[in-house]
Amino acid sequence: MTDDSRLQAKRPVSALLAGPYGHPFHPILVTLPIGAWVTSLVFDIASHVVHRPGFLTQSSEWLIGIGVIGALLAAMVGLLDLFAIPSGTPAFRTGLVHMTLNLLVTAAYVANFLWRYGDHTSGRGVGVGQLVLSAVSVAALGVSGYLGGKLAYRYGVRVADETTQAEGYTPDGRRGSTRTPV
Repeated sequence: MTDDSRLQAKRPVSALLAGPYGHPFHPILVTLPIGAWVTSLVFDIASHVVHRPGFLTQSSEWLIGIGVIGALLAAMVGLLDLFAIPSGTPAFRTGLVHMTLNLLVTAAYVANFLWRYGDHTSGRGVGVGQLVLSAVSVAALGVSGYLGGKLAYRYGVRVADETTQAEGYTPDGRRGSTRTPV
């Protein structure tokens, strides 16, 4: 692999849609579905502990819906980042597995939302099947997150190159400056 192909994965396909160089939107957007879905699982578990769980089951349903919307937004810009990675590389294959897992998790949450729709009116806790589906989905999301981290931190996808990063470690903030403080 050439240095050009590695640098290609660092640059946005569209800075307007995917975020400018060194500031990709995908990592920012994934925090919405991750936070919503993890919190929905916490609420699902809590719905089996409290005396009147209806508010938790309703909140969990809302969080699942918010997570699905956030996941769709994150997927759109994530797909643009995937297009920047040269095909046939380990980074591209990792990106495909990452994307596939995320799409499966999102589909599982869509199914979970539809399964729950309107259940909160019963005032009962979340059903065991719904709870298990949420737990398995969060676990798969964790695996996918690990792969996303591998894309960024090991393969450097959409991460600024070392010369640009050096700005943060030079006393005057200039690229390539080797001047030492007096």
